[in-house]
Amino acid sequence: MSLTLGIIKPDAVQSGRAGNILAHLEAAGFTVRALQMTRLNTVQAGAFYSVHKERPFFDSLVTFMTSGPLIPVVLEADDAVMELRKVIGATDPAEADDGTVRKLFAESKERNAIHASDSDENASAEIAFFFSAHQTLGL
Repeated sequence: MSLTLGIIKPDAVQSGRAGNILAHLEAAGFTVRALQMTRLNTVQAGAFYSVHKERPFFDSLVTFMTSGPLIPVVLEADDAVMELRKVIGATDPAEADDGTVRKLFAESKERNAIHASDSDENASAEIAFFFSAHQTLGL
């Protein structure tokens, strides 16, 4: 078993889809190990997405991720990082497979309902960004 981070993004929280997304993830075999509702400020969102700093969409991504509450969630499963990426689907919901989180719940490529870590190394760093060792003790 391994851990990964998902973030239910502001669009999904604001539209009341967070519970459905969590239920979908649990039905797909993930166990929720930690979660919280929080809101990022511009500095925090910029730091979290710093890998995209030079990309043309960086500013709009930071603006979007600070637009409302979001729900970071630590998920456990066999090969959690790759499994979560399969379950959420393509970034653009129009290209996502049927039954994936983004196909079911995303509004657009930019308002795509959920973030997922892209590697085990990034999952560890992203979990640490949102959760203290105390919160994840025993995971």
